[in-house]
Amino acid sequence: QVQLVESGGGLVQAGNSLRLSCAASGRRFTDYSMGWFRQAPGKEREFVAGISRSGVSTYLTDSVKGRFTSSRDNARNTVYLQMNSPKPEDTAVYYCAAGRGQSFYTGSNYDYWGPGTQVTVSS
Repeated sequence: QVQLVESGGGLVQAGNSLRLSCAASGRRFTDYSMGWFRQAPGKEREFVAGISRSGVSTYLTDSVKGRFTSSRDNARNTVYLQMNSPKPEDTAVYYCAAGRGQSFYTGSNYDYWGPGTQVTVSS
């Protein structure tokens, strides 16, 4: 089992920055690729970012490229989502996830999920 807990969410003004953290515990952190997903009210959950086990490779959905980055600190068992210049349309509950599958982009690739953290971007 892997336990994931997100933190860092809250209310942020458009154009300011916010960093989400996801702390993992349980099994060996470096065995898992990590992903960030989000779900806005009335919408389906969508992929935001993914990062390989080493942290060398990262993947972003097109709508956040140039604004968000994902990183991980394997010594701290933590993955991050740096949100620069957030927009109101980024408002959602953000989830981190851990998995061993091949695809970063699909939720079914991930075995463990955190409870989520709310991010609200005001205009």
